Amino acid sequence: MIQDTIYFFKRKYQQIQRVIDFLPMIWNGFDFDYHYSIELFKKSLERQAKFLESDRACTLEAKQNAAKIRTAIRLIDKVYDDEYEIEWIDKIEEQFGKEALDWEFEDTGDGTGSSFITNKYEKWDNAEEIKVVKMEFVKQSREKQKRAEKLLWKFIEHNIRHWWD
Repeated sequence: MIQDTIYFFKRKYQQIQRVIDFLPMIWNGFDFDYHYSIELFKKSLERQAKFLESDRACTLEAKQNAAKIRTAIRLIDKVYDDEYEIEWIDKIEEQFGKEALDWEFEDTGDGTGSSFITNKYEKWDNAEEIKVVKMEFVKQSREKQKRAEKLLWKFIEHNIRHWWD
């Protein structure tokens, strides 16, 4: 009976801690943004890895599973921070210089003070070459991003059923 009472209060304490830990994320989140869901999932994985790394974990594979969860978290960060999606920017800068990505406002000439944005390279002699190369780099970056996202979810799918204690 005393054991049950002790367990009850320990369990309630853990539940309150979990609510406090997730509350800022839930409070500031939006239901229309998938990124919010990813952040909640990531937070849950972080908590799970922390538990599996602790002395409270019971299974022999706990530390290995925590390491796999940490790998998943790193992949989530890379994929959902669009690390691969924006690689094209570095490639353009490397090949054509930082100025190739600069832009400027150009007056529409209609007398209203309206303007539009143009890339500075559009006035360069090699503008067409830059445009073609840029589109190829963008395509490569997007493909790499898609492959990374697929790899992430395959990794999670392959391992998640073993991430328990």
